[in-house]
Amino acid sequence: MKHPLAERFDGAAEILAEIDARVPDTRDYSAETRATIDAYHPKRLRLVVTAIIEETATAKTLRLERADRFELPPFLAGQYVNVFIDGTSRPFAISSSPSRLTHYDLTVRRVPGGRVSNLLVDTAEIGQVLTTTGPMGTFHHNPLFHGNAVVFLAGGSGVAPAMSMIREIADLGLDRAFHLIYGSRDASDIIFGAELDEIAATHPGIDVDHVIAEPAAGWTGATGFLTAETIDRLVGELDGRMVYVCGPQALYPYALGQLTALGHPRKRIRFEANGAPSDPTAQSHWPAGIDPAQEVTVTVGNTSFRTPRNRPLLDALEDNGIRPEAACRSGECSLCRVRILKGEVHNAEEAKLRLSDARFDYTHSCVAYPITDVELGL
Repeated sequence: MKHPLAERFDGAAEILAEIDARVPDTRDYSAETRATIDAYHPKRLRLVVTAIIEETATAKTLRLERADRFELPPFLAGQYVNVFIDGTSRPFAISSSPSRLTHYDLTVRRVPGGRVSNLLVDTAEIGQVLTTTGPMGTFHHNPLFHGNAVVFLAGGSGVAPAMSMIREIADLGLDRAFHLIYGSRDASDIIFGAELDEIAATHPGIDVDHVIAEPAAGWTGATGFLTAETIDRLVGELDGRMVYVCGPQALYPYALGQLTALGHPRKRIRFEANGAPSDPTAQSHWPAGIDPAQEVTVTVGNTSFRTPRNRPLLDALEDNGIRPEAACRSGECSLCRVRILKGEVHNAEEAKLRLSDARFDYTHSCVAYPITDVELGL
């Protein structure tokens, strides 16, 4: 019987004969395949702090390099690594350019109650070894879907992924129009201020506008918040451009409201994942009549402990020496999935659950809250 391709194009018969004549390759490629995967997508990296850059009074950049001095795994501008420290972990965006793989820069800002960020700002030292994941995350530029003209609304340390994108454009001379609108409390809070202004002055495709909430005398730039009027005045007609948003949690619903007021479609707005909700009970679907401070029992195998309902399951597990794999801690990556064998949990709005999760009783523990006593399978 003739092969169905034999009559589709000239020379098909000869090619099929060559394929049939080949000796089957039975060699086991699993080891080299694993090595290639680990080189580009390592589960863990051990990185040395080689420089600490004072950005502002509350922010530092930690420069991390491999101890063996080999190049680091490639990443896309906007991605993050998860840093493991003090029995827990937190994701930090890489602020350096993906064109320079000798190091990753992580820009960390002090925040009220920030367990890991404040620990790094206060105690990080040259020569300290940090364990991280490889680069990950979906908050990066995709020219096919996002186009080559984008707007980025940043607040505080949310400028870190924008800085990576801007540095890449400058390093590689990319044909891309990038307009950053960066909101800060006052001028002393601006991270990368001098470098941003220098790049904007020397690269025609890059525009940077600072918006200061509490301006000092003599400030001549934009003031207040990132309102619809301010965005429209600085950027002009958005005209379907992709808008990235990264910053404090409060910025996200506010920015969405302002962009919606400008008639910008939701599908052209990208929000970076930014942790569990500060108050899960403020979400409309928190069960009525449930006291968030009341403790319930969590059981994993032979281990049981008490935890308040308003503490994320992942945090409660880590507090008790149980450490599921985790990365984004924002409900997106799904690495911290656990199975609810018994009981009920509240899934925050941030949880990007799959249809199969609901079907088989899985939840993302970083944004799940135990409503009743629960039994978990890891």
